[in-house]
Amino acid sequence: MFETSELTVLFVDDDRQLRDANGQSFEIAGIPVETLDDAEAALARIGPDFAGVIVSDIRMPRVDGLQLLARVRAIDADIPVILITGHGDVPMAVKALHDGAFDFIAKPFAADHLIASARRAIETRQLVLDNRRLRDAARLADQSHPLVGDSVGMRQLRNAIAEVAKTDYDVLVEGETGTGKELVALFLHRWGPRRNRPFVAVNCGALEPAAAESELFGIDEAARPAHAPRRPGRIIGADRGTLFFDEIDSMTQAVQVKLLRVLEEREVEPIGASHPRSIDVRFVAATKRDLSAEVAEGRFRADLFYRLNVIRLRVPPLRERRDDIPLLFAHFLSQAAEQAGQSPPSLTDAVRRHLIDHDWPGNVRELRNFAFRTALGLGGNTEPSSHITSDTLPERIARFEARILRDALAASLGDVPNAARSLGIPRKTLYDKLARHNIEPISFRAV
Repeated sequence: MFETSELTVLFVDDDRQLRDANGQSFEIAGIPVETLDDAEAALARIGPDFAGVIVSDIRMPRVDGLQLLARVRAIDADIPVILITGHGDVPMAVKALHDGAFDFIAKPFAADHLIASARRAIETRQLVLDNRRLRDAARLADQSHPLVGDSVGMRQLRNAIAEVAKTDYDVLVEGETGTGKELVALFLHRWGPRRNRPFVAVNCGALEPAAAESELFGIDEAARPAHAPRRPGRIIGADRGTLFFDEIDSMTQAVQVKLLRVLEEREVEPIGASHPRSIDVRFVAATKRDLSAEVAEGRFRADLFYRLNVIRLRVPPLRERRDDIPLLFAHFLSQAAEQAGQSPPSLTDAVRRHLIDHDWPGNVRELRNFAFRTALGLGGNTEPSSHITSDTLPERIARFEARILRDALAASLGDVPNAARSLGIPRKTLYDKLARHNIEPISFRAV
């Protein structure tokens, strides 16, 4: 999900023996390390987005560790610098902590002490780089195109919308709650020849049965009671534009009958009217249910279904495009921060794990709400989802297995052999399972 590469430790010490010994300690611990004999060589390797941390002795010729710290902070104040000190340098190192050093380690020290401090620095740097990538991604996201995502499913959906928008066919949009079906309808309108005409959205689930017909088809002027407000109807209001029926699966059978004629004849007859009125409307309908199943159960008219089902677009749920979650979250986080008049907050490890592990049953809407709560510092539940679904037992077992695999890869920073050992299975078996669940080990490697 988070594309990362391995973080590197730059170990700087003019003492060759100490440099080699500590370099070997990092290699044994599985941490990439580059050993350097002076501060100038380290500074030549560092840029504003340096993917690593610095470990440096304080006492060195020409540029010492304290001067190196100051110059590193001038390049990027968020690069962790760990200082190695002799006994007499401890007061100096304590002052360096106040000046921004990540940690100091007094000689003599155990190798595992140094490794533990370096791991903490690596985790800190990784979070900083993750935050920067997400913010950059949010800035680069085209604000005129909120259908954010680079997954195959979203690229195909955007391409389909662009092509279908050029036509005037009616469209059926399928997708779970919160996936963004109205957004798809809106862009079918905005990218088509009707863009300068009305876009009228009707939530069929919110229509009161008694008022549904007058709300949609309107009341003729001759039949309107005195002093009653004019009711031209939503269909006429969308004339020459686009009419979006959200949750059309909630529409009553009586209204379905009248709507079928509107779609077939392109004319509407308001209540009390003596003759129908011609309309020029593009219809887009959205459903969170399988309409063919609704037809089979007798809850939706087959003729209306086939009339609407000219072109069908499916909006994938978040669980099918998990790689889009960081970009979407960054997009919403920037929106929330902008509305609140503040900078986007840093991405904490708890939030990061929630983005990776949560099932997101509410899809994009739930993710957006979480981003807005995060931007306002309200937090919210970041525990793994306990959402109960109607999945079959094999589907639940598969989801549980996928989570265990992700946890093992996260713990091993994407190292497949280590993950296989921790799970107690052969490496080939792990690779087979990763392929089955479409999990990429590279996504779990440290920056």
